[in-house]
Amino acid sequence: MNDENVQTWNVEVLIGERDGQTHAEARLRTKDDTHLSAVGRARLRPTDRDVPEIGAELATARALADLSHQLLEAAVDDIVGVTHESVTLKA
Repeated sequence: MNDENVQTWNVEVLIGERDGQTHAEARLRTKDDTHLSAVGRARLRPTDRDVPEIGAELATARALADLSHQLLEAAVDDIVGVTHESVTLKA
C-alpha cells in the first residue's frame, strides 16, 4: 500500500465482567470523525467453567459483528445518497 493513500480507522474495545456476564463495547472512529458504537454480551451458564477469556472473546466478537453490520448500513446509506437508487449489498 502507498502510505500516501492509507487511512487509519481505530476501533476501541472496552470489556467488562459482572455477575457472570461479559459486556464488550466496540467503538469505531474514522478520519472523517464518523463514530459508531456496538455492544456484545456473553453470559456464563451455571454449568460452565469460568474462563473469563472465553467470555471476552464471545462478547467482543458479537460487538464487532454488530459494528460490521452498522458499517455496511452506513455504506448503503452513503451509496443511496450519491446514486439516488435503491441498493442491496451482498456479503
